[in-house]
Amino acid sequence: MNNLPQVKIGIVAVSRDCFPEKLSVDRREALVKAYNELFDQKDIYECPICIVESELHMVAALENVRNAGCNALCVYLGNFGPEIAETLLAKHFDGPVMFVAAAEETQDNLMGGRGDAYCGMLNASYNLKLRNVRAYIPEYPVGTASECAAMINGFVPIARAIMALKDLKIISFGPRPLNFLACNAPIKQLFNLGVEIEENSELDLFEAFKKHENDPRIPAKVKEMEAELGEGNQKPSILPKLAQYELTLLDWIEAHKGYRKYVAIAGKCWPAFQTQFGFVPCYVNGRLTGMGIPVSCEVDIYGALSEYIGCAISGDIVTLLDINNTVPGDMYTESIKGKFDYQHTDTFMGFHCGNTNAKKLSACSMKHQLIMARALPEEVTQGTLEGDIVPGGITFFRLQSTADNILRAYIAEGEVLPVATRSFGGIGVFAIKDMKRFYRHVLIESGYPHHGAVAFGHFGKELFEVFKYIGVCPDEIGIIQPECTRYKSENPFG
Repeated sequence: MNNLPQVKIGIVAVSRDCFPEKLSVDRREALVKAYNELFDQKDIYECPICIVESELHMVAALENVRNAGCNALCVYLGNFGPEIAETLLAKHFDGPVMFVAAAEETQDNLMGGRGDAYCGMLNASYNLKLRNVRAYIPEYPVGTASECAAMINGFVPIARAIMALKDLKIISFGPRPLNFLACNAPIKQLFNLGVEIEENSELDLFEAFKKHENDPRIPAKVKEMEAELGEGNQKPSILPKLAQYELTLLDWIEAHKGYRKYVAIAGKCWPAFQTQFGFVPCYVNGRLTGMGIPVSCEVDIYGALSEYIGCAISGDIVTLLDINNTVPGDMYTESIKGKFDYQHTDTFMGFHCGNTNAKKLSACSMKHQLIMARALPEEVTQGTLEGDIVPGGITFFRLQSTADNILRAYIAEGEVLPVATRSFGGIGVFAIKDMKRFYRHVLIESGYPHHGAVAFGHFGKELFEVFKYIGVCPDEIGIIQPECTRYKSENPFG
């Protein structure tokens, strides 16, 4: 995926002048050695400068990691550390920063070799707050060389998502369809996050599409689609138009991303799209998402933003689905009860017309869009990719600005069950423990729309840290609460 940044973390060890500098140097070298032994990625850089108490040392270290091409930073407390210099380093570094601290190594060296970084981390965190500096601090930020190496590696997807947002442009086409106010949200928070937005008319898009008629690249693009669809290519006559549309979007991205490096799209797909373009864009939306360029449906700008964050964290294809319908009782009894550890109310179906990438479907077929075909000629509703979503672990989540401009999010881990949906579109039977209460007291109570982003795997930890880092109040991050813990809006009398 070339629509994501490559992370390079500079590791800077800090030292207080009343501690032996060599202690931090040796511990930094051990940390880098452990990282290189444990992980294959070449995504760290060891800064040779050990900061003492001087702000000038901080400036030298900052220049060193910048010149080395580092776009993320790990401040490593090899000993107690100087809270002023180390937090100024975080303040002036233009990128995501984490703090970790060294644990004591042996009982035989608690006289000359004790570092007191456990204490120093408290001072560092206090000074970060004094300076209003955001930094990632792991759940338990003190450890041995190998433990801290694992913490730094866990920071990589978090850093990738944070830095990607600073260079992201969301391109949208058209206003949201009628009766889709649920996907409407103030764009002010996008600018607060550093995200740029370019809003266009779908008439602009249609004009660009018409200019791509007879584009010489269309036949090669059709062959790509044919190879991907295989036996699922049940609407071959529509592929040239879909290829034309894909080329239109890719060319638009190159012409319009400006100084931004990364792009996501919030696209229009109905009601006039089908009659004017002559197809539905679902399959193309999924293909671009597979390239690392998420495309949301129904001009869902925060849906596209959520998808992009999921893509940056997982490094994988994501999708956007409606939290759509309940699982019929007889399907639950026949296919889930006694086979999986879920109550009926833990399950639901996630669905969209056909925007999920082919790689995330157990099998796929190009079809017409059944819902739209109820009111339109079938031939203008072709282009949707149908199939059951691959079973396995998932994370359902969304980042959203409320009507009164508060940034809010939810995260729920679960799985797609290997249960045939017997339905249409891109769809799966989802199971999330205690979905019943989460649905009522997070999704409904907090006013979330029906669209949710889906990452394929469990990424709740990383998403939570990213949301905190970019400024979402932890109280505004909706998560599953165990039965013994009441949601704020939950009736205590049942």
